Amino acid sequence: MNDKELLDIYTDYLISSFGLTTGTGLSRLLDGAISHDRIQRFLASPVKSGSDLWQVVKPYVRQMHSDEGVLIVDDSISEKPYTDENGFCCKKWVPKSRRQEEAKQLWGAYAAKPNSPSMN
Repeated sequence: MNDKELLDIYTDYLISSFGLTTGTGLSRLLDGAISHDRIQRFLASPVKSGSDLWQVVKPYVRQMHSDEGVLIVDDSISEKPYTDENGFCCKKWVPKSRRQEEAKQLWGAYAAKPNSPSMN
């Protein structure tokens, strides 16, 4: 299994989990098909850059490319250190502080057509 396949599996695991996630937990979920050591080595590998991410998503972007307009998607994290954990606010990795904190993750999307006032 290559790193891209492991990244897909690990990402799906994180998205579908409602609680604590661990390499051991993923390995157990897969009945040992991938050892927790393999997962740990993958997670300890050098930090990926935006360029690495682009190489993964570029084929998908090219499939959906259109001259009819653009879709801009952005996420942001709003730290909420004094808020109790609930359906909107939970522990998130906050890049600015380089640790987990109580935070709310917000997603925004914006669509525009060429030559519209918002594109000029």
